[in-house]
Amino acid sequence: MTDATSSQISRTSYDTAQARSQALEQKIATDPSGLRMLTGDRPTGALHIGHYFGSLRNRVRLQDAGVETWVLVADYQVITDREVVGDIRGSVRELLTDYLAVGIDPERATVFAHSAVPALNQLMLPFLSLVTQPELERNPTVKAELQAAGKSAMGGLLLTYPVHQAADILFCHGNVVPVGKDQLPHIEQTRVIARRFNERYAGGQTVFREPDALLSEAPTILGLDGGAKMSKSLGNTVMLRMSADETVKRIKKAKTDSDRQITYDPESRPEVANLLTIASQCTGRTPEEIAGEIGDKGAGTLKMMTAEALNEHLAPIRERRAELEKDPAQLFSILRAGNERANDVANDTLATVREVMGMVY
Repeated sequence: MTDATSSQISRTSYDTAQARSQALEQKIATDPSGLRMLTGDRPTGALHIGHYFGSLRNRVRLQDAGVETWVLVADYQVITDREVVGDIRGSVRELLTDYLAVGIDPERATVFAHSAVPALNQLMLPFLSLVTQPELERNPTVKAELQAAGKSAMGGLLLTYPVHQAADILFCHGNVVPVGKDQLPHIEQTRVIARRFNERYAGGQTVFREPDALLSEAPTILGLDGGAKMSKSLGNTVMLRMSADETVKRIKKAKTDSDRQITYDPESRPEVANLLTIASQCTGRTPEEIAGEIGDKGAGTLKMMTAEALNEHLAPIRERRAELEKDPAQLFSILRAGNERANDVANDTLATVREVMGMVY
């Protein structure tokens, strides 16, 4: 296959996914019944504003729009590319605190953990029979994860990461998965697994529906050091749990440039554009409008405005977070309730899978 052909297929695939995503948005706006969203995070610690503007706020939007919401605490995925996992229980607690603080409502959302739902993980066995080694090895997201982990050899769990994600989505019959463009290969792999299962094991019966990606329009928030993304290990983040004063200190240290005239130019001035984007996300004003207001007052004024806007926007979230931190037992009680519901659904799904595969004895 030539590069040109591969590129054309990629563009065609993206255009198709985008069309399905737009249709999903229309259904969400008019009649969200029958839609079930599956989303989640690896518990590697507290979350930052990159997570918030990139995904958390959108999840709350969908939940509030009436989309049935399932949120995965992907604790098993912590060990896909890490030899030292750290305090997973503490990280799960931090994750739960952030989820509830931003507006995930346990009365309307099922929050559950990978390791607490055995039937979900058992689905990997029949699903692995439906994919080939070359299919897994050429998944670009897996390659990116390997590179990010700084490893040259791929472990078995990382190689099968897309199949595990397929199990996450299909066990609860999720049909809406909010992702960015870079995650589309995982969704396509899930669609392939669903299709092949129905054809190979269910005689064409629809046991699993093929899920659709809900492509996110959320902006990418860069690290405050100008890096490609925020990372707690690099210290270039603003954490949701930070105080207002800590936030001001972090924003003051953000990398900009020497041009006093503030303009919104993501390509030529990414660091300045990043601060304008953060201020825009907090205020609802456009980055261009904010840049025009600042004019030639320089980066100091830009940083001050961004910090003030961010602190004002996060104030109710941080207040809620402080309350939640006082009762960690309640957080784990919410997770246990979600685990119980997830187990009920997973057990039913696995029972159906065993039945159509002729494995009920």
